[in-house]
Amino acid sequence: MKLDGYTRLAAVVANPIKHSISPFIHNRAFEATATNGVYVAWEIEAGDLAETVANIRRYQMFGINLSMPYKEQVIPYLDELSDEARLIGAVNTVVNQDGTLIGYNTDGKGFFKSLPSFTISDKKMTILGAGGAAKSILAQAILDGASQISVFVRSVSMEKTRPYLDKLQEQTGFKVDLYALEDLSELQARIAESDLLVNATSVGMDGKSSPVPESIVLPETLLVADIIYQPFETPFLKWARSRAIQLLMVWECCSIKLLKLFNCGQVKKCRQTRFGSP
Repeated sequence: MKLDGYTRLAAVVANPIKHSISPFIHNRAFEATATNGVYVAWEIEAGDLAETVANIRRYQMFGINLSMPYKEQVIPYLDELSDEARLIGAVNTVVNQDGTLIGYNTDGKGFFKSLPSFTISDKKMTILGAGGAAKSILAQAILDGASQISVFVRSVSMEKTRPYLDKLQEQTGFKVDLYALEDLSELQARIAESDLLVNATSVGMDGKSSPVPESIVLPETLLVADIIYQPFETPFLKWARSRAIQLLMVWECCSIKLLKLFNCGQVKKCRQTRFGSP
């Protein structure tokens, strides 16, 4: 790593964040792309967020990545928001573009860029869960022209989920269909006509559980994805693989957070390096 008077700084900001492997991953990416930069982790208190954002401009940083609990709190301190960040209501990347601080949410875009031979435009998607990751994927799918989206959540989460979907419809004109995950007949019907099935829940992190029963029949043309990256192959993916279904594991994704950060234009080089979440 080259450090001199021209070295620019980037950081991941969260609390806690000292455990993060992002500095290791992103500094490797800087090296791979011959970018004169250094990436660090800043664990800050909420009262220091405004000053931290001001330092991006003050010290001519590339920008910052954000994790919990600052993805929403950072928005008032930014100059502009991208379309997807405005829809999601959360920012995970702030880019310093000639002194203008622009907030992005790259999770959904990174997810779809990881599908090498699939585009969501004019396609149907079924997504399990409605948390932060699901919202990012949902918003990006709408922006990219999906024809139909079905969301399944636990029945106890239906009322909590509905206001966000209503907000999406109000802002985009796109109606997302909401169903209870316990309604297996509806789940089967929606999956049967889908091009993409995404598990955006945490079910499967234990290496034992799956968000859907094995009685569900998967169409042969379906692409199945799981946002869980540990274990690499969840029970959900193992089940899909046993039915000869095409899979996407999240660890295969090329996150574009860093590409947004330093806007280097060296996409081919960056894609050879796997980037991870904070």
